[in-house]
Order: sequence, then C-alpha cells, then structure tokens
Amino acid sequence: MHRRYSILLTLLLSSCANIPNDAGFNEIQTDIASRINQHPQWNRGTAADEQVAAAIKSLLANDVSPEDAVQIALLNNQSLQATYEDLGIAQAELVEAGLLHNPTLNAEVRFPSHARLPFEIDISQSFLDLLLLPVHKKLAGASFEAARLRVTHQILTTAADVRAAYYRAQGAAQLVEMRQTILKATDASYSAAKRLREAGNITELALANEQALHEQSKVDLAKSEQEALDAREELTALMGLWGENINWKIPPRLAELPPVDLAETHLESLAVSHRPDLLAAQQSVEIASQSLGLTRNTAWFNDLALGAHFEQDADGTTTVGPTVQIPLPLFNQGQPAIAAAQSRLRQSERRYAALAVEIRSQVRRARNRMSAARALAEYQSRIILPLRHKIVEETQLQYNAMLAGVFQLLEARKAEIDAGREYVQALQDYWLARTELERAIGQSLPLQSSPPTSRPSPLTPPATMPASHHHHQESP
Repeated sequence: MHRRYSILLTLLLSSCANIPNDAGFNEIQTDIASRINQHPQWNRGTAADEQVAAAIKSLLANDVSPEDAVQIALLNNQSLQATYEDLGIAQAELVEAGLLHNPTLNAEVRFPSHARLPFEIDISQSFLDLLLLPVHKKLAGASFEAARLRVTHQILTTAADVRAAYYRAQGAAQLVEMRQTILKATDASYSAAKRLREAGNITELALANEQALHEQSKVDLAKSEQEALDAREELTALMGLWGENINWKIPPRLAELPPVDLAETHLESLAVSHRPDLLAAQQSVEIASQSLGLTRNTAWFNDLALGAHFEQDADGTTTVGPTVQIPLPLFNQGQPAIAAAQSRLRQSERRYAALAVEIRSQVRRARNRMSAARALAEYQSRIILPLRHKIVEETQLQYNAMLAGVFQLLEARKAEIDAGREYVQALQDYWLARTELERAIGQSLPLQSSPPTSRPSPLTPPATMPASHHHHQESP
C-alpha cells in the first residue's frame, strides 16, 4: 500500500508542475480522492505520462487488488481519457464566451468612367455582444461546471465497472478451482465404481450413472473455465491493458464478508445530494432557466448592431457617419424561440426529477440485494458448510468402520463441494451488490477487514479418501 501511494504522490506532484492549465481537472482529482480514495490522471503527452506507465507497471508487479485495478483504469482506460477531453472542450467554450464576436466589414466598389473610383466601407459590431457578455460568461461557466460533474460521474462509473468486473473475475476463478475439485471427486467415484463393477458388486446402470456424473463434471469445468476467461478479458479491457501487461494476477479467492455494513439510514438522501450526475442535471436546469430569461430579453433585438460608414463618391466627396442595424419584428416577434426555451427548461426539470427518482430506486435495489446476499452467505457459512463438513466427517468414520459405502462418502463430499460453490456465488453476489450500492450513492462504503474464521474451507479435502484396496461390498 505504501508503494502504491508513494508512486501516485510523485505522479500527482509532477502533474501539477507540468500542466498548469488543467481545465478544472485538479478539482476533479480532489473530489475523486474524497469519494473513492483514487487518483485519476489526464494523459496529455507530457512527462507525467511516462510516470503513469511506471505506476501501472509497478501495480501489476504483484497480485492486483480491487483498489489497484481501479487505479490502473483511472490512469489507463482510453475511453475515460477521451472523456477527460470534454473538459478541454468546455474550457475552450468558456474562454470563447468571454470574447466579443469579430466585427463585420462590408466594402463596395463601383466602376464608372470617372477619374475617381467610388466606394463604400461599413464596419459593424453586434451591440448585444457588449451588453450580454457577462450573461454569456455566466452561462458558459455553468456549462463548464456541468461538464466537470459529468466527467466526475464517468470516473465513478468506470471505477464501479472495474470493481464489478474484478469480483466477477475473482469469483469465476474460484468457481473453476471448485469445479476442478468436483472433477477429482467424480473421477474417484467413477474409478471406484469401475472396480466394483469388475468385481460384480454393482450393476452396469450404476456404473453408467457414475460415468455420466464424471463426464458432466468435465463439461461444467470447461464452461467455468470459459466464463473465467471472459471475466478476465472484461477486466483487462476496463484497465486498458494489452501486450505484455495482460498477464496480471489477482488473489484466487473472494474476500470474506466484512464484519458490519454501513447503516442503511440516509443512504437515499446521501445519494441525491452527492451524485455528480444529479448535480450536473441540476446545473442543466439552471442553464435552461438562464437561457429562457436571455431569450425573452433579446427575442426582438437579437441582431441589433452598431457601426461606422465611410463613402467616397465619384466626384471625390467623402462622408463618414455612424450606422445602426435594427431588426424589424414584423414576421417573428420571438415567440418560437421563447416557446422552445420554455420547453427546454421543463424538459431539464423533468429529467432532473426522473433521475432523482431513479437514483433513490437504485440505492434501495442495491441495498436490498446486498442485504439478501449477505444473509445468504452468512447462513451458508454458519449453517450449511459446517453441516456438510460434519456429514463428510461422520460418513468417513462410518466408511472406515465399513458401515457406509464408497459412494455414500463420495456423494457426501460432492454435496459439501456444491455447498461451497453456492457459498462462493452468494459471496460474489454480495460484493457485486455492494459495488452497485457504491455506484448508486457516488462514493465508497467504509470497509473493515474480516476477522479470521475457523470455518473449514469448502475446498478442504476429507481426511481420508477411499483407498483403492478397500473392498467394501456395495449393494446393487
């Protein structure tokens, strides 16, 4: 952890030194650090880009944690880097809003047979540009803030996508491990069945059933391996990795449940006051409101212009004077523009309200899924897994005392492994739901390390597997 943050600190300090014109990205970095304790970097062809590559290489040198995967994505995801350019565009529009439109020069030359060449020159400038410059700058500033919030939201969305892909990849790898254990169990059962069939102690049907179970376990393992590869590639793409960097490693098993979860009170209020996309929608309402006021005030005189006129006649007479250009509102008094601005305002208000409702629903759904997955995983861990483990131990004792058959022991072992698989699935569902809840509220949830547990691993083999020389007579 110290290694990771020392690299990032160096990276951020160098970024501040080399990119003074950051288009608001420093504020985004501070905001993201407070929300999810991560540090995005906008790569713009500077010396800091080399430090980004070094930071990624260092993070990939050991097992990649969920935090490391998110950090790599925030440094290296190319779609996210493209989103950062929205800040440059918004900043350019903000600068442009503070500039007057260029004046218009009109020139006219006539060719009579006289000695002197008559001509006219007019130069004009929009008068409203001068009056409305502060209003335009205010609107552009609001648009820039909305763009900054949208970029912040996209960073949080990418971080949540990476976390979800990480847990899917980790869970898929753990399920592959369990499928491999199941395959070993069915192989042992099938081998024992073949020996018993050769001794005439079981029917051909019983042998065929054991073989079918063994062959199906091969198919299930192949499917799990493909799902694990797909999950791995999804995470690789989100981290923006290719070439030699795709050989990353993650811990092979999902983390256990944290001791406690965040209190469920006020999560909805936290989300609607904290989500950057909702704050951006609120900015859009403000922009639409200001635009409506501007449209109402300038509907009749949007093309009002002042200027100067210079004319020279063929006899050499010259005249100079001011000019004014006033549109006559004969056919259009601005009602269509005002109506459109009103509709845009109502539209932005409805979109804001709809998003607020959806965010609250997202929080409730994710919270419910997380609570359900936690309850199921705890029940599996506290009740089902110990019970299945006890059944295996008791069956092993009975088998050693020749009171139970080899198939009973192997079936007990397979049932224990299946219970372990269901626990892994519930554990994965918990971490995925937790990630969705973090996405819904727009920040990370407090996390405490789970204390060590004495519960046996669902992959722990039994103390004694059936020996090949043990000829217990199995009933047909």
